[in-house]
Amino acid sequence: MIIVSDDRKIDAKQLASVFDRSTIHRPTGNLKRLQTMLDNSDILLTAWDGDKLVGVARALTDFSYACYLSDLAVDADYQRQGIGRKLVEGVRSTIGPDVSLVLLAASGAMQYYPRIGFRHADNAFTIARRPF
Repeated sequence: MIIVSDDRKIDAKQLASVFDRSTIHRPTGNLKRLQTMLDNSDILLTAWDGDKLVGVARALTDFSYACYLSDLAVDADYQRQGIGRKLVEGVRSTIGPDVSLVLLAASGAMQYYPRIGFRHADNAFTIARRPF
């Protein structure tokens, strides 16, 4: 049984491992950067199969108006079991109904997000980070 937790701390190595196993593109070779990402997150939800980390949702928010879901990653061996949906529901429960939840989707995930309640938006702009 998969357990979603909002109070189990993880470190950069664990985060890198679940990112790599999920195929999400993140700087997994830079543990210092990953630790900074963890340290500065407002919301961190994790999914566990026993002692194995199998999913993570990491978000930044003001808890009043907007929340950016910066990472949603599930181990490829555990995908299509509703874990991503449970992680997103956990974030939504944490921020409440008055806070918009936004994300930037990888091209391979464009079909996934509408299935779990996100609406496509054409009014977003980005300034890209330097490549890693």
